[in-house]
Amino acid sequence: MAKNKGVRIVITLECTECRSASASEKRSPGVSRYTTEKNRRNTTERLEIMKFCPQLNKMTLHKEIK
Repeated sequence: MAKNKGVRIVITLECTECRSASASEKRSPGVSRYTTEKNRRNTTERLEIMKFCPQLNKMTLHKEIK
């Protein structure tokens, strides 16, 4: 039997500065992404969290993507 879709959903957080940063500023190519869960009932809007970006080697804003 399949379970009902729960309240908690898996989301992906992507670095906002990696997309606009040039290659000379980055330590390695690519975009920093984290996966996490959020409660759909408590947090209806998209998440924005400060997290560490290993490509830029600093704390940056990570936004929820689809």
